[in-house]
Amino acid sequence: MPSKPPSFVRMIALGSSVAIALGAHTATAQEMPAASQWPDTPTSRLEALAILQTLNADLLSNASATLTLDRWCAAHKLAPEGSKIVAQRVRGQDKPADDSIRKLLAVGPDEPVAYRRVRLACGDRILSEADNWYVPAKLTAEMNKSLDTSDIAFGRAVQALNFTRTNLSAKLLWSPLPQGWETGADLPPSGSGSLALPSFLLEHHAVLKLPDGTPFSALIESYTSRVLDFPAPHLPSR
Repeated sequence: MPSKPPSFVRMIALGSSVAIALGAHTATAQEMPAASQWPDTPTSRLEALAILQTLNADLLSNASATLTLDRWCAAHKLAPEGSKIVAQRVRGQDKPADDSIRKLLAVGPDEPVAYRRVRLACGDRILSEADNWYVPAKLTAEMNKSLDTSDIAFGRAVQALNFTRTNLSAKLLWSPLPQGWETGADLPPSGSGSLALPSFLLEHHAVLKLPDGTPFSALIESYTSRVLDFPAPHLPSR
């Protein structure tokens, strides 16, 4: 018979579930996800949901996804000590700014809008893929040169702007638990293998703004299963 979640684990997962919507994802994974380090058990599923929601809350409450992933990478030992998030440029897939992007950036049809697609890597793990449209005129010449000629992460390149972040949407693209689990629906039974994770787990849409409120960047960020690429925690049994 399918198991019911331990009450203390249920509280952890429910307590971090604010502001996440379940949605469809349109990005294409470049690689199949690596084998999960999480066992396929009801408790492990609850732990995965709680940790995923913790990351989501951290991303939503900080202006820079790059710096948030720096901390996540270090805390979960996803790369050698001292490693920082590195942006891997994806070239040849440019997406011109359409009317909706220009509206978010508060620019007219003739204002130049640059585009970058990157994969943010922690060591050899790709933690996110991002589409970024930004207004070069709102950045310094040094920032624009760095973004044009290097693979620096956008958040690190423009950090001196002291920007803020306005989140437009946050979607949970995968849930390890069935709908209604918190009201008593049965959880999946334990499997003999590891917990299967899809390529992408979260998607965020956001706008970055200067201190005076002027928008200068529009983002679509897709977070991969590699954000959970560490051993499942071991909760004490009762």
